[in-house]
Amino acid sequence: MKIGVLAVQGAFREHMATLAAIGVEGVEVRLPADLDGVAGLILPGGESTTMRRLIDRWALREPILELGRSGAPIFGTCAGMIVLSTEISGGEEPVLPLLHVVVERNAFGRQLDSFETELRVPILGDTPVHAIFIRAPIIEEIGPEVDVLARLDDGRIVAVREKNVIATAFHPELAGDTRFHRLVATMAAEHADPGEGSGRRPHPIRRAKAQS
Repeated sequence: MKIGVLAVQGAFREHMATLAAIGVEGVEVRLPADLDGVAGLILPGGESTTMRRLIDRWALREPILELGRSGAPIFGTCAGMIVLSTEISGGEEPVLPLLHVVVERNAFGRQLDSFETELRVPILGDTPVHAIFIRAPIIEEIGPEVDVLARLDDGRIVAVREKNVIATAFHPELAGDTRFHRLVATMAAEHADPGEGSGRRPHPIRRAKAQS
């Protein structure tokens, strides 16, 4: 099984290293042909505007949308979350609108305002996730089919899942935590070989209560 990592810009090498650490073959994706045979795709952190431009330059938009619509897992971190969102505050055009959320870019301020914290992510177990936020986005609104995976102490949403699409405002690949990647790998294996469980939604999530 292979999982692609969009490698046109941003911190893709750290995701490749994390996949290798869990025994999954990563494929650097720069052209549509690189998506052949992958069972999932990771969109790394970086600069979302540059990422948008390069996705269009190398004709990756439609192939990635097709992969996501097929049910293959798509995982976006930081800028990857922005790229996957159906709406970006300020009116910026969506890039790969597979995740029904509204995001605000650079919601925490400049690079100097980057921070780290511990987050509860029940789907990944009882041990908190060490979350690294670097010029991170925030999720302002979610659609009815979006599950909240993690919030900050003030209630702001920083990790979500909608069916086969997962996104985090933070960088698990920089913290040495492999649990998100293992989840994506499990989903990719089920997508590649659904077996008797075909048609079921893997890893059911307890929907978080809305907070005002």
